[in-house]
Amino acid sequence: MVPTVTASGALLAAMASGALASSFGVSANSFTVSGQSFQISADILDGHDFIQYGVVDRGTDKSYAEALSGIRSADLYNLCQSVVQDFPFLGEVTMRLNSGGDGHPPAHADRLVVDAHDLHGETVFHNINIGQDASTVEGVPGVQGSPGGFGEQADSIRIEDLRQLTRSVSAATFRLPGLHLRVERGDDSCF
Repeated sequence: MVPTVTASGALLAAMASGALASSFGVSANSFTVSGQSFQISADILDGHDFIQYGVVDRGTDKSYAEALSGIRSADLYNLCQSVVQDFPFLGEVTMRLNSGGDGHPPAHADRLVVDAHDLHGETVFHNINIGQDASTVEGVPGVQGSPGGFGEQADSIRIEDLRQLTRSVSAATFRLPGLHLRVERGDDSCF
């Protein structure tokens, strides 16, 4: 895990300074991001066919350096997603989604693509290539970086105690057993 975290940190630092801007692709997501960060957590993420490379997400008036992580097939145990927004006259309001906990099967995503700018967890990769040209990663069909960009690819990934901040998530299919969505005043973030 340490080489990946170190490489990802160096990659994001170089992006922030503009040193790698030309070697980064535009996000595989086909929408304009709001620019607001939201939280995703899971007790365990088990994924098959993992890729990662740097991207730039486009907002309406700003761009954001992110690390795109793609997983062909992912199970997320006790998934939580939350965003806190500040509304006039109401103050903070949290929209929170939970799935795959309380005796339900895990949440499942096919062709999961997450553009994250902060990720924590106890991670194990199997058969990983670090420093692979981002245009040659093959784990997720249709998701590849720019030629010459820094990339990673692994046969599988397992993250325990996943905590991440992201600006966008997309999936071909996202099954959410035991889905519970709630909106309430105050900060009730996942972590």
